[in-house]
Amino acid sequence: MKLSQFKFKLNEEQVALYPSYHRDECRLMIIHRKSEKIDMFKTDDKGQPLKDENGQPLYLDFRNILDYFDDGDAFVFNDTKVFPARLYGTKEKTDAKIEVFLLRELNEEMRLWDVLVEPARKIRIGNKLFFDESGTMVAEVIDNTTSRGRTLRFLYDCPHDEFKRELYALGQAPLPHYIIDHKSLKEVADPADPTKTRMEMVNDRPVTDEDMENFQCIFAKNEGAVTAPASGLHFSRELMKRMEIKGINFGFLTVHCALGNFHEIEVEDLTKHKMDNEQMLIEAEVCDVVNQAKAAGKHVCAVGTSVMKAMETAVGTDGKLKQYDGWTNKFIFPPYEFSLADSMIGNFYHPESTLLMSECAFGGYELVMKAYDMALENGYRFGCYGDAMLILDD
Repeated sequence: MKLSQFKFKLNEEQVALYPSYHRDECRLMIIHRKSEKIDMFKTDDKGQPLKDENGQPLYLDFRNILDYFDDGDAFVFNDTKVFPARLYGTKEKTDAKIEVFLLRELNEEMRLWDVLVEPARKIRIGNKLFFDESGTMVAEVIDNTTSRGRTLRFLYDCPHDEFKRELYALGQAPLPHYIIDHKSLKEVADPADPTKTRMEMVNDRPVTDEDMENFQCIFAKNEGAVTAPASGLHFSRELMKRMEIKGINFGFLTVHCALGNFHEIEVEDLTKHKMDNEQMLIEAEVCDVVNQAKAAGKHVCAVGTSVMKAMETAVGTDGKLKQYDGWTNKFIFPPYEFSLADSMIGNFYHPESTLLMSECAFGGYELVMKAYDMALENGYRFGCYGDAMLILDD
């Protein structure tokens, strides 16, 4: 398929800048890929739409997901843990403000990190960056890796656990740039005349301490992600307890979600696009959960595109999920024949994103794009803090 087939106009007002007040109360759209039905509204026992006090139909919310699964069905989650990867420092001598985005630690003993820097043109090998006023946390640039990539050596002499704790204390939740760079027209004081105001486009989404909790799945365990597996953010402890009571089984694998999910695709022919590598781990326990559900004819639901990618990377020729410890750069786009999951949870993603392409591969290009049109018309929220869709095989 072509990149241009995944283009649509997304209104900035529909990009979710904050999560729902409760994790599990976002809207939920149901896509039935065989019957090609799309459900948005709650209904009574006779299939008639339920309405609020104003006579408006009630939208399905994420908690309604319970209505579509039964005893013995299996949900597979990504238990990666996001760390506070975005730091701001200053360059020695010039005091220029530099954003440093931590990607992964390369060597514990030497305090080496693979990072991205912005603006990259100002950062050269040998430069030192300072991250606190006391000058305690200092890093030296020792290598260039890509146009924006650098290798930093942190000059911090202490036990590794203490170093990580101090480093993370300086960091912020790594929210996507489409959130933190969001601007809107606001009335601000006129610097030329403080008694007057003027309208100006200003950034209106500060990163808060709460974001580190909100941008983390409740079951997150294995540290290493620089962006959250967004579909997992909708699950609350209360919802998962209700699922457990209903007899739904849980399996957990790990994919350390990387920034490749947000990279702009630069080729029209999708077969020529190369995904970044992401580290993943699939252990015996989740294999048992998935394979037993499949053998019993039960549903297997992949929670998010990262889970689907991992399962399709590790499926064997016998159609069973296998243990795996390594990396994946699998790029799923239509047409694609899936091997394990028969249902999938996703969010509403940005135009021309690899995440949208994965959804289209699973649900069918025309049906999923029709669902996106309906979401745009009905005010659904897009992005990692946005609303959810459930794709079913019926």
